[in-house]
Amino acid sequence: MAAYDLEEQEQLSAIKAWWEKNGNRVTGAALALALVVAGTTGWRAYQARQAAESGAIYGAVAQADQSKDVAKLRVLTDEIISKHGDTAAAELAALLSAKAEIDSGDGKAARSRLEWAASKGADPLLRDLARLRLASVQLDEKDYAAALKTLEAAPAQAFTARFEDLRGDVLFAKGEQEAARDAYKKAADAIALQGGQQSAGFRSAVQTKLEALGGA
Repeated sequence: MAAYDLEEQEQLSAIKAWWEKNGNRVTGAALALALVVAGTTGWRAYQARQAAESGAIYGAVAQADQSKDVAKLRVLTDEIISKHGDTAAAELAALLSAKAEIDSGDGKAARSRLEWAASKGADPLLRDLARLRLASVQLDEKDYAAALKTLEAAPAQAFTARFEDLRGDVLFAKGEQEAARDAYKKAADAIALQGGQQSAGFRSAVQTKLEALGGA
């Protein structure tokens, strides 16, 4: 499906690896700040318990994802969202769960996960990634109005090219070729501004679509 191409999966894998390497340090920094503000033993204990619990649940989520245990992954993702929904770990879990649901053929469940991550997630970049994947699912479902709505708000600059490219795909699917060409042109312009940050394959795909619609 369009929702998870190889390059996007590699991006999520890189985010997972970063979190596994740096998550404890990030959590520790947040905890240290909270301790300065609160200055109480009770608060320290509470924060430590929360950090330890969210880390443990996310570790189990990652294991369930690795073993492709969709049912267990679903339960654990529900748990981390309900208990620690304000953490990046919960958003990563939602993204992993959505991927697993798509692979298992449950697009409705995947859409629900992505809708939560896109609107409630703690990290702005992960929210943008969730929006991108949600719009891809909506495109696959031919829910073009919803996909365009999902892509409406401007993302972080790193995602601009991807958003515009996907917007072009949605508009083309709707039969709006001129608007699609404009979106692909914006994607190409964003790629040019980002230099070598986008893959050669993505750059080529955007250029091919643009040229097919009479763009330069």
